[in-house]
Amino acid sequence: MIQFDQVYKRYPNGREALAGVSFKVARGDMAFLTGHSGAGKSSILKLIGLIERPTRGRVIVDGRSTDSIKAGSIPQFRRQIGMVFQDHKLLHDRPVADNVALPLIIAGIARREIDKRVRAALDQVGLLGKERSRPLELSTGEQQRVGIARAVVAKPPLLIADEPTGNLDPDLALEVMRLFKRFNDVGVTVIVATHDVHLIDQFGARRIILGEGRVAVETPP
Repeated sequence: MIQFDQVYKRYPNGREALAGVSFKVARGDMAFLTGHSGAGKSSILKLIGLIERPTRGRVIVDGRSTDSIKAGSIPQFRRQIGMVFQDHKLLHDRPVADNVALPLIIAGIARREIDKRVRAALDQVGLLGKERSRPLELSTGEQQRVGIARAVVAKPPLLIADEPTGNLDPDLALEVMRLFKRFNDVGVTVIVATHDVHLIDQFGARRIILGEGRVAVETPP
């Protein structure tokens, strides 16, 4: 599903975020990217989602090398990826239902189908009944679950999350991570970037540990 082959990433300010990173994540696997702040976790997720492109090396997503994907095809490419961010990136002037529906609206799905899928996604994250609430009326944990519902509403085969529990207390963090595990249990490939080693100890999933932009340790799939 995901393959990095000697990937380097240098940003315009000269910072080298990745230096020869290679690893594979098979379809249906769950893997944690971990390491200290600045180790390269976020850069890897940005390369998977084509928010950034590698300076050198190859990134392959679902059999396609991302260097073959033209700028105009990126929105279509991203429809196979659900993305969850630490800061939620919700539209605060829109109700929860509209936030969750956004990927389906962009994809041109019929309104009746959108309403059905939005309710199903909110039900999966335990927020059914909050459709008309505004994000700022919700707790931090609920806002994060809205972000997860938006990421999975289009039923993508790949879910990536960048420090999704960074602003949550331990109980809420565990609840959010269990949601990711539930999606993985039904076949979704899940890659989570987190520095919370104590949290991922509870899941026994594969770890890709980064240090100074390189893969320092990689546990078996």
